[in-house]
Amino acid sequence: MGRIDKGEKCSVSGCNKEAERSVPTEKARGATLNVGGSEKRAYLCKEHYKEMKKKNKKEKTLEKWRYGA
Repeated sequence: MGRIDKGEKCSVSGCNKEAERSVPTEKARGATLNVGGSEKRAYLCKEHYKEMKKKNKKEKTLEKWRYGA
């Protein structure tokens, strides 16, 4: 049983919703989310996870173009 199943809250400051996913903290900060704490993992609710995916998609596409994957 993981931390999300136990009722972990979203790590973004000001959000008290239940977490749906966990991602590396650096990846969440790279998407300009205000993640509090210095943990290895950031726990995100559904809305913040969707926002992070959208912002990282642009960076991922640019990396593909840059390196020709």
